[in-house]
Amino acid sequence: MQMTTLMLVLLATAAAAFSAGRSRSLQTVGGASKVVKLHSLPGYYGYFTALCCLLPALGLILVWQFVEPRVITAYLVSGLTEAQQALSAGELDLLLNNIRNLATGDAVAGTVDASLRSAALRYQTVTQQSQFWLSVSALAVAVFGAAIAWRRIHPEFRARNRVETVMLGTLIVASSIAILTTIGIVLSVLFESLRFFGEVPISDFLFGLTWSPQTAIRADQVGSSGSFGAVPLFAGTLLITTIAMTVAVPVGLMTAIYLSEFSNSNVRTVAKPLLEVLAGIPTVVYGFFAALTVAPAIRGFGEGLGLDVASESALAAGLVMGIMIIPLVSSLSDDAINAVPRAMRDGALGLGATRAETILQVILPAALPGIVGGILLAVSRAIGETMIVVMAAGLAANLTANPFEAVTTVTVQIVTLLVGDQEFDSAKTLAAFALGLMLFVVTLCLNVIGLHVVRKYREQYE
Repeated sequence: MQMTTLMLVLLATAAAAFSAGRSRSLQTVGGASKVVKLHSLPGYYGYFTALCCLLPALGLILVWQFVEPRVITAYLVSGLTEAQQALSAGELDLLLNNIRNLATGDAVAGTVDASLRSAALRYQTVTQQSQFWLSVSALAVAVFGAAIAWRRIHPEFRARNRVETVMLGTLIVASSIAILTTIGIVLSVLFESLRFFGEVPISDFLFGLTWSPQTAIRADQVGSSGSFGAVPLFAGTLLITTIAMTVAVPVGLMTAIYLSEFSNSNVRTVAKPLLEVLAGIPTVVYGFFAALTVAPAIRGFGEGLGLDVASESALAAGLVMGIMIIPLVSSLSDDAINAVPRAMRDGALGLGATRAETILQVILPAALPGIVGGILLAVSRAIGETMIVVMAAGLAANLTANPFEAVTTVTVQIVTLLVGDQEFDSAKTLAAFALGLMLFVVTLCLNVIGLHVVRKYREQYE
């Protein structure tokens, strides 16, 4: 039985267990008219029976999926010839992969001989047997769990407490997964970064002015300087982010003020969805727009003024990135402004303040926590953008503050470092983790600053 079919059968079994548990609870008290004699509502008894049916079966499936590949691999290896078992770890993995591909009908690397076909047939047979016994075991466990839960149902049984305990545990597990995932990401980046700093001094990385991460693979290779000074990358990221926020923050904030304070309902109904359509456009489309329209236009305009403008420039990438971020700033700022109590507006107007004075001196300060949060989120989006920079700003790690020149960013270099034929343990590849760690530290600092601002003004206006 395929996994999808097995899950559907288990869900149907759980639904039947729910109905049986609910009916059992009503039967123990003599019908629906005497439901008040039950400790919990009839539905809780059904949920308890369904959970006892479903959860043990799902646990068995998870354990089976974890153990099955290892058992099958050991079985395949035991059936190989002594020469095949003596292969290196990499060659043995390739052989096992060929066996699996042949059994499933995928492409096989190399020639297919009789021993390979025999191993593929054994793999196919043992896999089918494993699926069969998994289906039988999971259904047996589900039925057994439902039967035990069904027998435990009586009027004094605290079904609601049991169900709520299970739901609380589920919520704790879900939140723990998010926390543990974050910790795992941070630790993996940190450990790989420490390996990089063991090969390249951290001072050279943070304060070096030359970025040329090409390291030699062979002793006779030329053109590989191996310079890991990240200052040009930080400068390029800062330059493009500054240009983007210079466009996005004023336009987005003024759009939010107009839509929330000056426009009528008809204009707002039409303008707000149209503006948020920009947020749904894929970034690669923005990249094409920047590379094919904005960058040539900027270059032509600059040449008309006698300026030397590169075909790929930070200005083109920053402008288009700012357009992309406008809906983010506008939407979050609009929500923050609309959350300001109406009494504050009426009080300011009643004291004789003009509409502009009310907005500048009352509404915006009160909505500042939400606005700051939106701007910080937009900054994080700008720092993490890759596609627009690749297509419009280029890959050149130039240390410059000139927006008309080509630059690159940290995220673009992370992508560049992780592709190619360089071995994973080289300084070139490990540099990507060091750059990721720097991005994490910068983002953390921005969040700390934002939380400080939010807390300060929230205390003032609450």
